[in-house]
Amino acid sequence: MIIFSALLLLFSASAFSIDIAGDVHVIDADTLKIGTQVIRLYGIDAPENGQSCINQTGKRYSCGAVAEEYLSSLARDKATCTGTEFDNYQRLIAICSSGGVELNRQLVLEGYALAFRKYSDTYVDEENIARSASLGLWNGTFESPWDFRAKQWQAAGKEAPKPDCPIKGNINSKGEKIYHAPWSRSYKQTRINTQKEERWFCSEAEALAAGWRAPLR
Repeated sequence: MIIFSALLLLFSASAFSIDIAGDVHVIDADTLKIGTQVIRLYGIDAPENGQSCINQTGKRYSCGAVAEEYLSSLARDKATCTGTEFDNYQRLIAICSSGGVELNRQLVLEGYALAFRKYSDTYVDEENIARSASLGLWNGTFESPWDFRAKQWQAAGKEAPKPDCPIKGNINSKGEKIYHAPWSRSYKQTRINTQKEERWFCSEAEALAAGWRAPLR
């Protein structure tokens, strides 16, 4: 069961508040889905699902997958999310809780995500705690998710038909239109056949507007 409510506050700078509750499908370590609504966790940035890091013994591991699994373990019960705005990809930017635990805060506190200081300083204290205790990502070396995305975008642009348009718009065997950004887990093995109406995109917003969706895992 999904509960969705929106309260319109007239003559207010904050136009509305949206609450969504229901069963959770985790997309990646800072993104989930309840019903048909994709939700981006407010104030945090976690490793991408195609990202790897180095642990305390010097071995490389899939830190994006580990962070995603941790979020899945937190959100086994139904979650409740509250937000006031959508991003350019129509994701609700929200604070979510499950089983009495705030997901945004716990991910940063345990070192599986960083405070997204570009947009908010809400979880800076939690990040400092995780860093001091060498928890999660901090128990080794890693690249910030935003730096990882920038480097992957630049590298993919060298192989794309146009350097500024490296997003792959694939159509799978079921006819589903799915786009893969350069930091996606399946990006490298995805091939584009323009004769099958597959195509390249210059931004995620462009792909969404054309009817493609992000991969669910």
